[in-house]
Amino acid sequence: MSNQNTSARSARTGAPSWLSRAVFYQVYPQSFCDANGDGIGDLPGLISKLDYIHSLGVGAIWLNPCFVSPFHDAGYDVADYLRVAPRYGTNADLARLFREADRRGIKVCLDLVPGHTSIEHPWFQASCRHRQNRYTDRYIWTGSAWDGGAPPMRFINGYSERDGCYAVNFFYSQPALNFGFARPDPMRPWQQPVDAPGPKANRAELKRIMRFWLDRGAAGFRVDMAFSLVKNDPDRKTTIALWQEVRDWLDGAYPEAALIAEWGDPGEAGRAGFHLDFMLHFGAPGYASLFFDRPSSRAFFSADGQGSVRFFLDQYLSLRRKGQGVHVSVPSSNHDMMRLNTNRSPADLKVAFTFLLTWPGPPFIYYGDEIGMRYRPGLSSKEGGYGRTGSRTPMQWDATKNAGFSRAAPDKLYLPIDPRKARPTVARQDQDPNSLLSHVRRLIALRNASPALQADGDLKLLFAEPNAYPFIFQRKLGEETFVVALNPAKRPVRAEVKLAGRKGLKLALGQGARVNREPGRAVFDLAGVSYAVFQLQ
Repeated sequence: MSNQNTSARSARTGAPSWLSRAVFYQVYPQSFCDANGDGIGDLPGLISKLDYIHSLGVGAIWLNPCFVSPFHDAGYDVADYLRVAPRYGTNADLARLFREADRRGIKVCLDLVPGHTSIEHPWFQASCRHRQNRYTDRYIWTGSAWDGGAPPMRFINGYSERDGCYAVNFFYSQPALNFGFARPDPMRPWQQPVDAPGPKANRAELKRIMRFWLDRGAAGFRVDMAFSLVKNDPDRKTTIALWQEVRDWLDGAYPEAALIAEWGDPGEAGRAGFHLDFMLHFGAPGYASLFFDRPSSRAFFSADGQGSVRFFLDQYLSLRRKGQGVHVSVPSSNHDMMRLNTNRSPADLKVAFTFLLTWPGPPFIYYGDEIGMRYRPGLSSKEGGYGRTGSRTPMQWDATKNAGFSRAAPDKLYLPIDPRKARPTVARQDQDPNSLLSHVRRLIALRNASPALQADGDLKLLFAEPNAYPFIFQRKLGEETFVVALNPAKRPVRAEVKLAGRKGLKLALGQGARVNREPGRAVFDLAGVSYAVFQLQ
């Protein structure tokens, strides 16, 4: 038995207070709701579903990129940062989304892609020209088409009239913007320092883009590949300094704006000034060990009960200690990974969501996870999705044509609807008190009403043994204390934990769990695939 205390990590000084209370809902716009019948989700469709999002109890939306793009990477290849892609609507539609969401008490954070653009962006097209111009040094180019650059960066040659190879961050169609090199190689004069004119212009442009959308009602930004801007920066100190400059500017001009990193290292993200970073599927195996089987081990949230929560906890607690006050978020899934429902039953998903919505840090729910939409392997790649495509299928609203996503012909849809007759839908689960959707709503309502269960409540591990079940932890803030007990395994389990005092435990929400409270301890009996949230009284 373990009894490990970890003090709460409050948000960095000056962080917007709403962030600590919020539950986020991630919307992939092309797959959420199609209002105009072209087969692709859009902003008017999203606006029409705000009442549903509000009914979940969430306080914020993370909206994946919705800007002008050729969509070689589903919008992460931006061709105009200041204009909504016509397939989604207009800038006026996005401003209306901000207003309508705010009227319901919901913030909207945009997805910002600062490290690269599309090859179709006018800046890049200008930088491709042979003659020197104001955009020549806004991207990273070698000095010759025969100079292929240096690892680990990747370069493309033969694209344009310019005599050089351009650096890419991901696909060939995503040329890297030039934020300079922390340690320029004197043998490669094309590696510019961070204070060169091109990098300085890009930093100024980054703030201009952020200001443009904040002035129109955005509540902040999730920043794609935030760690990657400055090149040859092995300790990332120069990239951290760049974001510190941005954070200082935001604190003065937009103190309520949230800065959310895709970094994967809360220690670095916190020093950089971000309010929140994610624990994700890439990098160290902590997140993956919760939900995905690996060659060497099974997921902890698996009914066969062969996983270990310690793989996750050891990494999580280390990241949290290094986090410099930054929130560490554990999402249900996202557009870049398999969905939470990868071969899981509704009962399995209820246990997993009980964890996600009582754990520290702001939770992020990927659209459709709340009804148990499944990951669909084997789909043809769409817009650079490849193996990620199976997590991006249309939202399943009801039993009407195309599951209520669109009135378009099925072959015109952005991606095919799950063909199963028994596919989960919002309409089927909406009025069913035993549904996953109802369970998620109850959890969010409990979290919203209970500061101890929100982002900043203290965390204390009560039972978290290697290769053992259940998992029991305590959340506490002030005089409010909750104990959460989880058993993802199909076998019943028992655990005895130390619990100070003599106060009783009242069930706030749960199924299949009993507790025998005695002075200084508690004995938990959990049926197979069960969960409980108790309040200490």
